[in-house]
Amino acid sequence: MTFTSASEPTAPSAPPASTRDSAPGSVSGPVSEKVAGAGPGMLDVFHPAHRPDPYPVFRALRESGRFHPLPVGEGSLTLISHYSDCVAALHSGAWGHHSLPSTVNPFRPGSDSGEGLRSMLRTNPPAHTRLRALVSKAFTPRTVAHLRPLVTSQADALLDAALEKGEADLIEAFARPLPLRVICTLLGVPPEDEETFGAWGMALSRGLDPDYLLTAAELAQRAEATRGFAAYFTELIAQRRAAPSDDLLSRLVTVQEQGDSLTESEMLETCVLLLVAGYETTINLVANGVLALLRNPGQLSLLRADPALTVSAVDEMLRYDPPVHWAGRVALEDTTLAGHRFAAGDGIVIVIGSAHRDPEAYPDPDRFDVTRFTGSAPATRHIAFGFGIHYCLGAALAKMEAEIMLTALLRRVRNLALTTDRLTYRPHLLARGLETLPVRLSA
Repeated sequence: MTFTSASEPTAPSAPPASTRDSAPGSVSGPVSEKVAGAGPGMLDVFHPAHRPDPYPVFRALRESGRFHPLPVGEGSLTLISHYSDCVAALHSGAWGHHSLPSTVNPFRPGSDSGEGLRSMLRTNPPAHTRLRALVSKAFTPRTVAHLRPLVTSQADALLDAALEKGEADLIEAFARPLPLRVICTLLGVPPEDEETFGAWGMALSRGLDPDYLLTAAELAQRAEATRGFAAYFTELIAQRRAAPSDDLLSRLVTVQEQGDSLTESEMLETCVLLLVAGYETTINLVANGVLALLRNPGQLSLLRADPALTVSAVDEMLRYDPPVHWAGRVALEDTTLAGHRFAAGDGIVIVIGSAHRDPEAYPDPDRFDVTRFTGSAPATRHIAFGFGIHYCLGAALAKMEAEIMLTALLRRVRNLALTTDRLTYRPHLLARGLETLPVRLSA
């Protein structure tokens, strides 16, 4: 199984026609031929050259068949890319998580390689049921609602600074610092530690990709971040036990369910999950969404004219260019999916980015449409936050942040434009995010 080095530069992302307001682009040439074929050519779907626009490759993948085995040595790993198959696998109890040798499951996240921290994201019932019940009691709708004033004030403050300069990298000036402040506030991390906390988040997020895609420096950074995070929160947990505060960590310390409570290790694992899932993915959601608006000026104008569409717009951003592009599952028992037989221990890669462009689920799927999730018959539910028992606990927080940030941006900024079309994407395989988003903006 061969991948291009993770350090290979990404091609410039001048947007193809299929990413604009026009009709979906066609798939032809060597990309289609590679994806449609069997064997190593299937890996073209993950090639760094396609990061600026992977969707034509996903389309070719869907059109060439429902199941695509990957050459992974002794194991069995299959790509699935149709919406109905992806939802069925995410919803079925026959599919879950299991530690497999890297030769069998090359998509195993690095944090599962022995040195990292695990979380309920990587467990199955009954352990998952227990952990989710406990964490849910601390991570309540009231917890999310309590953060709304902070998100609103931070969005305005960050936009004040960006508008004063007139030009900014919207990621560093807006999309990154706000969710970082929110997650730090949620966990009780003081402002002076936010920079360190953010660096850990970036290293752990990159470390979710398979080890062999990471450079030696990235592997070292992941290991250092894991150790630093564990040491920091071990001390912080001890402080909260001695003197609880009004933050999520204090509630995790004290939460109980029928006499059961979280162990210190489980609290550490939950904090890692909140950091990676609640910080990095929100950055990508906001940046990818703003880019979609800038490349579709008609939709931007429509949203400016009717701010009530913001909720639908965020769902469309999550569908159109999701911050996480795939999820892994393992068959916990012999099972079938759309008539295809899988043995216990077989692995699948659920290509979320492809499922979201499946025309059987979404009419005109390559069109960005901020009204898609409105009306009496909204669009099919997207799977950006998963589906079934592993549906993201932080989905409401991420959507709330994105809705407030988008509303503030459109309210405060009248003129917003890219300063270049030569955009690059981060080398991550799991997460999809821009390196920078340079813009010119005025009030």
